[in-house]
Amino acid sequence: MTYKVADLNLSEQGRLKIHWAESRMPVMMTLKEKYSKTQPLKGYRIAGCLHVTKETAVLVETLRAAGADVSWSGCNPLSTQDDVAAALAANGTSIYAWHGMNTEEFYWCIDKTLETNPNLTLDDGADLIFTIHNKHPEKAESVIGGTEETTTGVHRLRAMGNAGKLLYPVFAVNDAETKWDFDNVYGTGQSTLDGILRATSVLIAGKTVVIAGYGHCGKGVAMRAKGLGANVIVTEVKPTAALKATLEGIRVMTMDEAAPLGDIFVTATGVKDIIVKRHFEAMKDGAIVCNTGHYDCEINIPELEEIAKSKSEIRMNNEEYVMNDGRRIFLLAKGRLVNLAAAEGHPSEVMDMSFANQFLAMIRLAKEGKDLERIVHLLPVEQDQKIAKIKLETMGFSIDKLTDEQIAYINDYAQGT
Repeated sequence: MTYKVADLNLSEQGRLKIHWAESRMPVMMTLKEKYSKTQPLKGYRIAGCLHVTKETAVLVETLRAAGADVSWSGCNPLSTQDDVAAALAANGTSIYAWHGMNTEEFYWCIDKTLETNPNLTLDDGADLIFTIHNKHPEKAESVIGGTEETTTGVHRLRAMGNAGKLLYPVFAVNDAETKWDFDNVYGTGQSTLDGILRATSVLIAGKTVVIAGYGHCGKGVAMRAKGLGANVIVTEVKPTAALKATLEGIRVMTMDEAAPLGDIFVTATGVKDIIVKRHFEAMKDGAIVCNTGHYDCEINIPELEEIAKSKSEIRMNNEEYVMNDGRRIFLLAKGRLVNLAAAEGHPSEVMDMSFANQFLAMIRLAKEGKDLERIVHLLPVEQDQKIAKIKLETMGFSIDKLTDEQIAYINDYAQGT
């Protein structure tokens, strides 16, 4: 079998989800129609490791329409939508993914995607790339290049590239303007609150929401929490980020100071041990704790379990930890990405642009990858503008265009007052 999913009988339900996503992703549909005719990826084998959602399914089927042979796995044990995985399998995609897999199963799935000896890799969090580098370095010889979807993965890969350890070039899709200024801000902001609400059904208005990290993702969560009436606190280590939050009217303090005040805590840093034992010990009764960063190490769950006298799941994706003094702390989605584990991930409309970047980066790598240095590369600015232009047109908006005189003025360094 070229797939392993939870239940193939869920495929019809998954196909309906994909159909809905397609109706919300006009940029991807435009690219699919265009490149299904020329098939620039024909003969290329792509191994992908990315959250299996309805939006990801649109990307997978667009890659296949462009001629690629695709093999796929999920990039998080709790983010796979089983009906979508079934729909992809039923439609002929080689896919190994199901919700709730353990660590051993997670890496088994990645290994299965690599049996095709891919020419191109598409990653979210860099687990696939690291598996190649650490476990199957011989497979890197046939890889022309790869892409990376998220901030955490880009940071890790850039460090590898700077150390001369990267075995093939990688495009930082995350760093494209049409990705992180939209997907990370508006996508993460909305879907994180969606995950919290699905797991708790609490009233956000009047709550004190503590957000660790004020990068693109943290900024998006803060924006949406404020919009729902929350009192927002931000914790930061970067002075400029903290200053930005301050000038947005948000209180900034350390996590030690925020721990006794928060009703809901959201980590969005990509760094381990953001919330640890002393913070749990200071939290008020009923505090809700969750993570929207890529890995679950931002919340030190072993230390939470160490000081709890009991643990029980009281709602789906909501575990109650009772402390010795009777206080209750509620951990959502086992500390995994709350927006994907407890909800459906980012809305299709923003993933439309992120996955357009992934798709076009695959085509670019197929053409140019062999000539690129083995480091992390930025996507060209022209691609951002092309994607944004298509998006605006599909939304029915027009923008102005510079005249020849204006272009000449911009480029004339001799012009003064």
